[in-house]
Amino acid sequence: MRPERLEDFMGQKHILGEGSVLRRAIEEDKIQSLILWGPPGTGKTTLAQIIAQITGAHFISFSAVLSGIKEIKEVMAEAARMKQLYNRKTILFIDEVHRFNKAQQDAFLPHVEKGNIILIGATTENPSFEVISALLSRAKVYTLNPLNEEELKVILNRAIQDKTKGLGNLKPKLDGEALDYIAQMANGDARIALSTLEFAVLTTPPDKDKTRRVTLKIAQETMQKKALVYDKSGEEHYNIISAFHKSLRGSDPDAALYWLGRMLAGGEDPLYVARRMVRFASEDIGNADPSALQVTIAAKEAYHFLGTPEGELALAQAAVYLATAPKSNAVYKAYNLVQNDIQKTQALPVPLHIRNAPTRLMKDLGYGKDYQYPHDHPDHFVDETYLPENLKNRKYYRPTDFGFEKEIKKRLEWWEKKRRQGKD
Repeated sequence: MRPERLEDFMGQKHILGEGSVLRRAIEEDKIQSLILWGPPGTGKTTLAQIIAQITGAHFISFSAVLSGIKEIKEVMAEAARMKQLYNRKTILFIDEVHRFNKAQQDAFLPHVEKGNIILIGATTENPSFEVISALLSRAKVYTLNPLNEEELKVILNRAIQDKTKGLGNLKPKLDGEALDYIAQMANGDARIALSTLEFAVLTTPPDKDKTRRVTLKIAQETMQKKALVYDKSGEEHYNIISAFHKSLRGSDPDAALYWLGRMLAGGEDPLYVARRMVRFASEDIGNADPSALQVTIAAKEAYHFLGTPEGELALAQAAVYLATAPKSNAVYKAYNLVQNDIQKTQALPVPLHIRNAPTRLMKDLGYGKDYQYPHDHPDHFVDETYLPENLKNRKYYRPTDFGFEKEIKKRLEWWEKKRRQGKD
């Protein structure tokens, strides 16, 4: 069901819409090397093949998983031959380009610079971290988004109706609920949607008129996920994430686990849940338990490493930790006050005594003059002003009496006592 024309390509209107830069480059045969970054099943390979077809370029598909330096050299030699003998451009499509090491990625550079190849790399990982800077500087990065449910429904309906490349000859009939379910549970991945549809149709016996009717129950059994009332982009999404947050804030680990389970069973992106817990750790716990932030970051990394279902347990562990941790929004409130002051006041100057003075002129102007180095004083503390003059006595952070903030409060009170002693 892979489309062969831009007109049939679903999604990615932000980069392929009428009049967009990339679309014009494709249609006018002015394409240059590029990196397609996006989740699985969003059309990276398909788009590369369509580009090659429209531009008439020689297309070579290359897997970073299966290939090494030897294969790279062979492909480069073929591309050079095509250019020399037929003056034909070669589009080299590299799937999972992030899996190539630095030496392998370096091997492409001279051929990109000579114009022997137009490199199109596909990656599910952030190219800023996975692709060498020299290659990034020679390729434009385009981000592909997960397909929405309506786009997936169009793709599924095409597969149902198409008798040449699709399932049309099997006379499938998909109930509306089943279509909605597969489109929702595919999580923006057309490959998952199509493979689920195919398996559902093939395993559904035809009735007396040879129609294969796929019901919601069949779709659920095929997907191996239970349909729950959970609309990832609608009201129920916000209702359940709100219930999850409030359960954490209310120190109820049982309710937090339940709402976490509801989200994951309903097809929510686990990394979205992880991000919300990271935010919660700073907003609702803060320095009452500084380890909360570390736990949530570790849970996010654990899920990223393990995936589903193993990684979900790390998210559950983090949720229980957050629910049972001491709570404080003191940092959250303090930062809001800072933001308000920044909006209300002009760009207040840094006090001269705490400015850096790397040049003689700056020293002559008083930069850094009379700065008191705390380590030169008893208890490594000195009464000094670090805020701008207009905000000299402003207090933003007021720690609570809960958890580790109780200790922080003692320290602040001790330093305040030292200030008063210095003034007596």
